Amino acid sequence: MTYFIDVAFDSLNKYGEELCGDKVEIIRTEDSMIIVLADGLGSGVKANILATLTSKIAATMLMEGASIDETVDTIMNTLPVCSVRKIAYSTFTIIKINNDGEVYAVEYDNPPLFLIREDAYINIEKRSIPMNERFIKESNFTLRPGDTLTVVSDGVIHAGVGAILNLGWQWDNVKDHLTRISGKEKCAKNVTKNLIEVCQSLYDNKPGDDTTVVTVKFRKGEEIDMFTGPPKDKNDDPYVVKKFMQGEGKKVVCGGTAANIVARELKEELVVNMDFYDKDIPPTANIKGIDLVTEGVLTLCKVVEKIKKYINTSETNVAYRPKDKDGASRLTKMLIEDCTHLNLWVGRAVNPAHQNTGFPLDLTIKLKVVDELIELMEKLGKKVKVTYI
Repeated sequence: MTYFIDVAFDSLNKYGEELCGDKVEIIRTEDSMIIVLADGLGSGVKANILATLTSKIAATMLMEGASIDETVDTIMNTLPVCSVRKIAYSTFTIIKINNDGEVYAVEYDNPPLFLIREDAYINIEKRSIPMNERFIKESNFTLRPGDTLTVVSDGVIHAGVGAILNLGWQWDNVKDHLTRISGKEKCAKNVTKNLIEVCQSLYDNKPGDDTTVVTVKFRKGEEIDMFTGPPKDKNDDPYVVKKFMQGEGKKVVCGGTAANIVARELKEELVVNMDFYDKDIPPTANIKGIDLVTEGVLTLCKVVEKIKKYINTSETNVAYRPKDKDGASRLTKMLIEDCTHLNLWVGRAVNPAHQNTGFPLDLTIKLKVVDELIELMEKLGKKVKVTYI
């Protein structure tokens, strides 16, 4: 498995505003990733339009093959300086990360990048380049496995102004916080959520500015092979289990029928785990050689619910807590933290139990929950491969 560029972002709107004045665009290509963070002047609709224009120009030009120099020149010619405040209508940071970890970054009036390596801040050497009577900062560096690269809008370093802190959080304070937490969090999304949650608290839940955090974790790829639902043709059972077990990732089986198929083909015992009880979630089971065995549709529905909540709120620990032992929480944690590539083996056989008219709608449509899970995992930036059987 090669290295994986794990990227995530979260934002807070300025209090009272429906639109965020910060905009993030992420472009994945075969050999690299391009990230644009634009911060529009002011807040609300005007700032949102300016930030969106900036990020869209950058994303479109770079996607069409323009160089970063051409892109930056176009942006700076398109967005003039405010004649009253003498500052740019939109500030921005553009980062290009190759799959091998090589980084080229351009910063224009946004707070400087944070690079954390082995619980220590790494200073990035930058070049100040004149462009259209203004200056941008360029840098080249290489990410190592485990590195955390974070970009923030100025709402982060101003967090607390007029509320808890007189002068805001300050760049050095953010650096110290990231140094403490980056090594403890395995995925990029958890770093952004942690930082956003602190900002929300410092603003006393009334952000005085649009606040955005973008985090990149350069990590080794981690696969999860998940088998759910029996194959349409029972004669395919041996082949499917053989291919499923040949994968390099952690093994997850969802569903009683699928678990029985795997246990039978592996010639191992299926043992239901009764050490933990949850009235809302069926118990897990154990099969030698399988990392996690859960019930099927009910558990997957709960997983989808938990991941939705995780994506749609800035709070941490909303989807699972470290001590949670139920199958849905354990699977959610695996999919969020321990997975960069998800390989799904989805059986097309109809389960008679799911056709009971007394069951909720989610259980009458067998593949709906799997489709939702795929969509959510892709939103989290995971690479998903699906094999229907």
